[in-house]
Amino acid sequence: MKTEQTEKTEGFGGAERTEKKRIPRPRKVSRGPRQAGQAHGRQEARQPQRKQELIKTDGSRQLPAVSAQAADKKVGAKRTAPRGKKEENTSQAKVKIIPLGGLEQIGMNITAFECEDSIVIVDCGLAFPSDDMLGIDLVIPDVTYLEQNIDKVKGFVITHGHEDHIGALPYILKKINVPVYGTKLTIGLIDNKLKEHGMLKTVKRKVMKHGQSVNLGCFRVEFIKTNHSIADASALAIFSPAGIILHTGDFKIDYTPVFGDPIDLQRLAELGKKGVLALMCDSTNAVRPGFTMSERTVGRTFDSIFAEHTTRRIIVATFASNVDRVQQIINSAYKYNRKVVIEGRSMVNVITTASELGYINIPEGTLIDIEQLKNYPEEQTVLITTGSQGESMAALSRMASSLHKKVSIMPGDVVILSSNPIPGNEKAVSKVINELSMKGAEVIFQDTHVSGHACQEEIKLIYSLVHPTYAIPVHGEYRHRMAQAGVAEAMGIPQENIVILNSGDVLELNEETCNVVDHVPAGGILVDGLGVGDVGNIVLRDRQNLAQNGIIVVVLTLEKHSNQLLAGPDIVSRGFVYVRESEDLMEEAQTVVDEAVADCLNHHIADWGKIKTIIKDSLSDFLWRRMKRSPMILPIIMEV
Repeated sequence: MKTEQTEKTEGFGGAERTEKKRIPRPRKVSRGPRQAGQAHGRQEARQPQRKQELIKTDGSRQLPAVSAQAADKKVGAKRTAPRGKKEENTSQAKVKIIPLGGLEQIGMNITAFECEDSIVIVDCGLAFPSDDMLGIDLVIPDVTYLEQNIDKVKGFVITHGHEDHIGALPYILKKINVPVYGTKLTIGLIDNKLKEHGMLKTVKRKVMKHGQSVNLGCFRVEFIKTNHSIADASALAIFSPAGIILHTGDFKIDYTPVFGDPIDLQRLAELGKKGVLALMCDSTNAVRPGFTMSERTVGRTFDSIFAEHTTRRIIVATFASNVDRVQQIINSAYKYNRKVVIEGRSMVNVITTASELGYINIPEGTLIDIEQLKNYPEEQTVLITTGSQGESMAALSRMASSLHKKVSIMPGDVVILSSNPIPGNEKAVSKVINELSMKGAEVIFQDTHVSGHACQEEIKLIYSLVHPTYAIPVHGEYRHRMAQAGVAEAMGIPQENIVILNSGDVLELNEETCNVVDHVPAGGILVDGLGVGDVGNIVLRDRQNLAQNGIIVVVLTLEKHSNQLLAGPDIVSRGFVYVRESEDLMEEAQTVVDEAVADCLNHHIADWGKIKTIIKDSLSDFLWRRMKRSPMILPIIMEV
């Protein structure tokens, strides 16, 4: 396997902070790295240079993976020279921000950053199909612009391991095979996907630690610790010749996380003092006032539910990727002497990876296979399963509809839905709850979930620490991003410096200017089975028409040279009416078609296309007058 792990080469030393205390700085610094450089440059000259481990970014070149503080010192050391023509050119550099998805919806997050001859891509997620995308499995982003500029692309930098941030990687890497950078758990989940697609040996992955940076062309990208509903989430500080861009990724501020450390607010404040050109902040919960509750509060709810239902089987449905939630369920099960079964393919994959990498602690003897479930009393077992969003093929939905081969819902079972319905999934979730209740199960969904996204007060804290020149709300629908725009304005960001982008916009900015200068192809590529992009709007429209109105096929046979009618026309109907109960209608339709065909032959029309059009129009007009329906009509002419 080609995964390489880097080590920190320099820690967070106190010397730099001492220098900062001696040199006062204004609140906002437009060219912070240059101003900070002189103090750090003098100090770095007095320190012996440490050996650094190298990270390969391509086959021929090696660049150091360095800690954030060390990288800042190097930037400072380079910029202690007197300001001359070279400095003026640097100050006029511009960076382009090109969102290719994730702005009109929840999901399919992908953003390109371009400067000079370098492009860095942040995240590469998928979206799930809407109700009108019949037969579609996944939606992945359109990366035509990246394919056209593939020589500039230096790598993918991933904030965390959710599907809406990594799900499209196996499809996009087949077109743009560049290194992928992420934290340990994120790369582990990406490895699972690449293994399914047989791409482990062809794609380079680099494991990064929080506080480390990697150089990608003219960019330097630093990973900063944040909290989210999956471990190892990161914000990204993207250093460019035009300035620092801070991308928060999906985040919340959790001072008591289940696993790992709280968000690194100190580093965000340090970047704010240097001067941040633009802040791209998560908008998913920007419409909600207050703070997001800590993940640990859900653990206390689980404890109370387990204590109240000691004589009943418990089934918990949650997101497969929420490792911290699964950890708390296991903690409560162990506390009350219950065995745990994990069910659902995606759940098993994620928990197996998290366990192998040390992100979840499962006490020995607690986890059992689903085949062993029958060997234990029901009140001594807990099932952790997928299906909290009402997905028809997920484990919980199959249990509710009696389609699961190994688990049946029994009267008295306690089912905990540990998630909130994603917008658009409310009906599916209600259906599952109703089916579970009809089987006698008690369904609990109050206080069993906390969000992984920041609410308004947490977003305000980020703005107060970072003091960006420009605010660019991301990750959310239009209403979410407008809500964050209001928060940013309340925090002192001028209205003209708040930018609401659409997917495909090319935003070019530096300290002096910020304008949308172009638009590139962006949108969704539909994945249906093994086909990628072979289903478009026309095919979807046909599927919708078939689903709503059905199809009528008219078949006739013509002699090759004389164009005489040899057989038919015959009418075959599917999804339109039940033929046995609509014989009169079908006989009238047959008469209409017979007359249309006879009229064509009497007028010696030899063009088959015209014959088909006349048949289609005649039958369509009749059915609309009689039934007010417009089925798809497909004439077929065979030649003998």
